[in-house]
Amino acid sequence: MSVVPAEAETGSMRIRVARDTEAGAAGASWPAPLAPRARLLPSLAAVYRAQLSRARVARIPLLFVATFQSVGIMVLMRGVVDGGDEARAVVAGSSVLVVAFVALNLLAQYFGQLRASGGLDHYATLPVPPAAVVLGAAAAYASFTVPGTFVTAVVGCVLFQLPLTHLWVLAAVVPLAGAALAGLGAALGLLAPRQELATLLGQLGMSAALLLGVLPAERLPVPISYARDLLPSTYGVEAFARTFDAHPDWPAVALDLAVCGAVGVVSLAAATWAYRRAAVR
Repeated sequence: MSVVPAEAETGSMRIRVARDTEAGAAGASWPAPLAPRARLLPSLAAVYRAQLSRARVARIPLLFVATFQSVGIMVLMRGVVDGGDEARAVVAGSSVLVVAFVALNLLAQYFGQLRASGGLDHYATLPVPPAAVVLGAAAAYASFTVPGTFVTAVVGCVLFQLPLTHLWVLAAVVPLAGAALAGLGAALGLLAPRQELATLLGQLGMSAALLLGVLPAERLPVPISYARDLLPSTYGVEAFARTFDAHPDWPAVALDLAVCGAVGVVSLAAATWAYRRAAVR
């Protein structure tokens, strides 16, 4: 039986401790690898579900307000407009106004509040692309407009005695106009320096959609008609209004929807840029 001297045992322990310390120092100098960044589509689906469940309780009463507002406007216009192209413009504009109220006005207020309260810092820490945050919130808010838009369109067609045959076109008008208006609303909310200004801009945007979308284009002054062409929802209104004709001009409808979709891509890209700009501040 061999006996190891105490000095030798202590020395070996010191060597092991030194090696462990060096290994720990070496490991500390190299940070642990981060998890891969989430892909766009799964991140978009996760943000959409979260926003949809969060806004469901608070936004449903506002959806009733938006629908009641649009129906009330058509009832008032019924005393001024009898039929023809003007009636088509009123029904189409009132239907898309529901989209403007939720996707533009409420989304501008939401992102303005999110920026003012520091909520953007929470999303900035998540490993999700900025486009997923903007698109997910925009899609969730636009989803609330579907029932109100169809109800408004049906009531308007009955009120002005318009055909209900081509209401299926709203299945394309709502997402395209909703994307364009939601991107604009998100950009306004993110770029506004104060929450109150974001609310004001959202209200002004909805008022523009009301005046320029519901009123017949023939009754607008020429300078204001040019401003109407710049409003993203105008092309959705025009596409829907064309379907009330006895023989709709489907190429013109498709062209209006294509323009509305292109404007939606541009507005959502601007909202994504505004989100990146606001998140780094």
